[in-house]
Amino acid sequence: MAVTSKGRAREWHLTRRPPAQASADDFALVEARIPELRPGQVLVRNTHLSVDPYMRGRMDDRPSYIPPFPLDAPLEGGAVGVVVESRADGVKPGQVVEHFLGLREATVIDAAGVVPIDTDDLPAEIYLGVLGVTGLTAWLGITQVASVGSGDTVFVTGAAGAVGSIAGQIARLRGAKRVIGSAGSSAKVRHLVDDLGFDTAFDYHDGAAGEHLAQAAPDGIDVVFDNVGGAQLEAAIDHLRIGARLALCGMASQYDGREPHGVRNLYELITKRATARGFLVTDHQDQMPAFRAEVGSWVRSGEIFHRQTVLDGIERVPEALLGLLHSGAPTIGKAVVRLQEQA
Repeated sequence: MAVTSKGRAREWHLTRRPPAQASADDFALVEARIPELRPGQVLVRNTHLSVDPYMRGRMDDRPSYIPPFPLDAPLEGGAVGVVVESRADGVKPGQVVEHFLGLREATVIDAAGVVPIDTDDLPAEIYLGVLGVTGLTAWLGITQVASVGSGDTVFVTGAAGAVGSIAGQIARLRGAKRVIGSAGSSAKVRHLVDDLGFDTAFDYHDGAAGEHLAQAAPDGIDVVFDNVGGAQLEAAIDHLRIGARLALCGMASQYDGREPHGVRNLYELITKRATARGFLVTDHQDQMPAFRAEVGSWVRSGEIFHRQTVLDGIERVPEALLGLLHSGAPTIGKAVVRLQEQA
């Protein structure tokens, strides 16, 4: 949509809170007028939108680390785009920027809310994935929360997802002896081993996770990077080595109306003298420059393989989000919705 000529753009709204599983009927694509810029603001035409599992939690009206989405109002999320108009010093039309007012074709935003990005040798959308908050989450969990080092055996749950796929590779680059992953399909398992360099992986639908781990890590696990919780976390705890570290990143087994699976073996954390720590990437935004320096070098050298599942057209935002919430869906790596300007 040519936002400068029409003065209107489409944006996604949440129209109701899901009673259980989310569906496309919970959303509406609304055309809205683009407001006039005030001093200090810029107009950004978005080119790529980030879609992430945490968005499902924001559809529910309950206290959390981030406020719920309001009803009948523009939804937000990570995005990259091009500055179309600027009334702010230091930000010029034509600049490529990242910001957090996504899930819409265009946005007016205070200049303080946009960050110019360098696209000379990397595509803009990479800053929504491996070099964005997704990658930062993986890097923090592996390097700081769990402190993976030489000789560690590492187990990553949800390893074919946007965060898990990067976490496993960073663990390997940080010296892990063995990296194990779980995923939700045989295709994703092959991707982990053949493309990402995991030593082994398993489909958690194919038998008990504990049986898979007994074969994959007969000497035990030093580090768990957990995106799933539930039965997989319980199985991992059963196989910890003394002094193990657990980085608790997500609980996908409880998303989208699923009943929690109680973890019944927490006493093992005591007997194994293990450390389990939850973390939120929003507490560590100051680490972004150091993260991008290290991981950016690995991306440019080809030592980190990154994959995005790209859906074209703003109409496909609900499809992208709902696909992340179902283990059998074909989404691998980071989910991105790509927008194309129309005349």
